[in-house]
This record gives sequence, structure tokens and C-alpha cells, in this order.
Amino acid sequence: MTQKQVNEMNEKALKTLEYNKIIDQLTEYAASAPGKEMCRNLVPSSNYEEIVTAQQETTDAVARIRQKGSLSLSGIRDIRDSLKRLEIGSSLGIMELLSISSLMNVAARAKAYGRHEESELPDDSLEPMFQALEPLTPVNNEIKRCILSEDEISDDASPGLRHVRRSMKNIQDRIHGQLNSILNSARSYLQDAVITMRDGRYCLPVKSEYKSHVSGMVHDQSSTGSTIFIEPMAIVKLNNDLRELEIQEQKEIEAVLADLSNQVAPYTQELAIDLELLTKLDFIFAKAALSRHYRCSAPVFNKKHIINIKDGRHPLLNPDTVVPINISLGKDFDLLIVTGPNTGGKTVSLKTVGLFTLMGQAGLHIPAFEGSQLSVFEEVFADIGDEQSIEQSLSTFSSHMTNIVKILDTADSNSLCLFDELGAGTDPTEGAALAIAILSFLHNMKCCTMATTHYSELKVFA
Repeated sequence: MTQKQVNEMNEKALKTLEYNKIIDQLTEYAASAPGKEMCRNLVPSSNYEEIVTAQQETTDAVARIRQKGSLSLSGIRDIRDSLKRLEIGSSLGIMELLSISSLMNVAARAKAYGRHEESELPDDSLEPMFQALEPLTPVNNEIKRCILSEDEISDDASPGLRHVRRSMKNIQDRIHGQLNSILNSARSYLQDAVITMRDGRYCLPVKSEYKSHVSGMVHDQSSTGSTIFIEPMAIVKLNNDLRELEIQEQKEIEAVLADLSNQVAPYTQELAIDLELLTKLDFIFAKAALSRHYRCSAPVFNKKHIINIKDGRHPLLNPDTVVPINISLGKDFDLLIVTGPNTGGKTVSLKTVGLFTLMGQAGLHIPAFEGSQLSVFEEVFADIGDEQSIEQSLSTFSSHMTNIVKILDTADSNSLCLFDELGAGTDPTEGAALAIAILSFLHNMKCCTMATTHYSELKVFA
């Protein structure tokens, strides 16, 4: 079977066992956009070492939360585009520098959270990540000193900027002084005794019939035409000077941003590593939060296809009413047939085993008692629920069979196969015979199989 078909089969099992709902909940716990993306892309691994490492990271994050409380990772910004621009020598804008500062703030917070006394916690799998974070405090302090908010640069950012702004303040005071004296002397000509701005220049609102009484430049008129906005001759030069200073101010601000960009530029490598580490920590602490939410424990993994779930609770059922189950498979037998009345929990048992396997192989803890065992499977196949397909005009039985044939083609001794009501939907005698044939085939393949049924023949067969 091609890799693509295998992936689709896998996709089908992930969907059938509602793995995606667990991932949706995990994503909620991540604090940053890059962290959420990492959660959304989490798929089960079939590499034993990878799984054990991922489980250890989740366990260590849970231990740290228990010891020191939660780690807040909100404020991680995806700064990869800005880093590329710095590498080619571009200057960054205010928002980009603030995003970099925000990332450094989170790095400093995480670094402080990661520090601990030798006596408190032994070094764990997260220690190297916390150690490798570089908060770059001097550079960050410089950005915070110069940029006050997304639309305000501090006067103290540079001597040039301070000088320009002081000059602007002087000129604005002189303009206001001149306009106030005109206001007082020509009040009868004015629509309102106020100073207004038109096109960035200070003007007075003059009644249109008196426009010849106030010498100056006309900038605008009101929609009714009753008011003309005039810039008095006395302040034209001052307004011009102010415009020049505004242009100079903009140049000074650009120089400040260029200088800050130059200070950040040598650290693009460190910032890229910070982003990567913080995203990974956000993802790991989201796994820990999910573990705490469901009161989970770390499963013990083996390569012998042994499953032993103690007091497992299906995570998507109401925690107040869910009945914990104990299931063992793979040690003394590799085929488990579950029987019982309808709504007796057969399907839930099946789904619990499947979902726990997927969660465990994705590095997530499972809602079960300490010491529950799971095994690494290359593939998980599930034929569960109503598979009736209207668009293919197949009966429920036919579409179940189509799915089962695909499973039998692909499954091997490294697969976990789950069947709900195997052989149902057709004549009971034939259905039972068919189910026995399928189970015998999988049994001979040494495939770990769990099936639910209400056929008495299957109970006898088991």
C-alpha cells in the first residue's frame, strides 16, 4: 500500500477515535500563535525513543507546575520575517521592534521561572531549554527606553530628537500666542473663538462675509460655505518652520529605529533560538495543562504490544459520570472480544483503548491510574460507528466491509485493530462466520485486536 493511502488510513483512525477533539483542547492551552500551531500539528509518533522523550517532557512540565505554579508564555511573537530583514541590513519599524522586545520579555520571564535551587528540583529534560534562553536584557532595555508605545518614541531616544521636539514646542507656543491675540482683537469676524488645524497648519474660522478683513491664506471652507478657514499672514512663517521641524523629527525617529535595529542585528541567531525554544516550551506546558485538566498520569511504554490500562476514563465523557475501565491486552492474549448489553459501554471501551494509544504516542498523558501500560504501534486501525455512506449508496454493512478489507490489506503484527460490532448488519449466522474468519486471520497475523460483538458464536469462539 502506498504511503499516501497509509496516511489516509491513519487520518481515518484519528477522526474515528476523535483524536482531533483532544488536539483542539490542547491548542486552547497554548498561549502564543506559534505554540498553538505546534499543538495543531501534533500527530502520534511510532518511534519509541521520540515517544519516551515527549512523555518525559510532559511529566517534567507537570512537576514544575506543581512546584512553582504555571508559566505564562503569552507575548511570544513570530518575528521570523523581521529577523530576515535584519540579516539583509534593513531597518525595522516600531511594531517589529516592539514584537522583538515582547519576545525578549517572555524569554526573561521563562528564564527566571526555570531557575531553581539544587535542593528544590533535580535537573530535568526541560533544564537545557531554560538554560539556552537568551533574554538579551541590555538590548531589550534600550528598546523599552526609546519606544514608549506603538505610536510614541521617547524624547530621550536621542539628543537630536530631544532638540527638535524642544524647538517644535517653542514654535507651537509662539503660534498659539499670536493666534490668541488675533482672536481677541477680531472676535466679531469669527464664527467661533477657536484655533483649528487644516492640512497640518493652524487656522482661524472666519465668517465668509468678513474674509477680506483678515489677511492670510485661505485653506478650506465649511460645507455650507458660511465659514472660511484662514491662516493669518502673521503666522505663515512660523507654520512653515513647524513643518520643517516635523520633517526633521521624522528623520530623527528613523535614525533612532535604525540605531535600535543595528543593536538587535548581531543577535538574530539568539532571537531565532529563543523563538524556537519558547514555542516548544509553550507546546510542552500546554500538554502539561491538558494533563492536569483531565487528572492524567504518564503511561509506561513498551515495545512488546502489551496494553494494561488501569481505571481509564474516556476524556471526552462527562468526568462526573464516566465509569473507569481496566483493560489488558497483549500479555497473555492478543485478541480481546468485548460483549455485553447495548449502551453497556462496549464502544466506549474500544474508543478508550484507541484514543489512549494515539494520545500516548503523541506524548500526551492519559486519564488513567499511575503505571498504566501502552505499547508503540506502527498503525492504529478503527472500524467504529455508523459507516453508512449515502454518496456511495452503500449499505452500512457494505461500507463497513470496504473499510475492513482496507484494514486487512494493511494491518500487520505492529498494528492495533479495533472493530465495533464486527459482522453486524447482515444475516446473524453469516455475520458471525465472517467475524470469526476476520478475527482468525488477524490472530494468525499476530495483530493486536479488540472487537465488540453481541454474537453468541463469537463468545464461544473466544
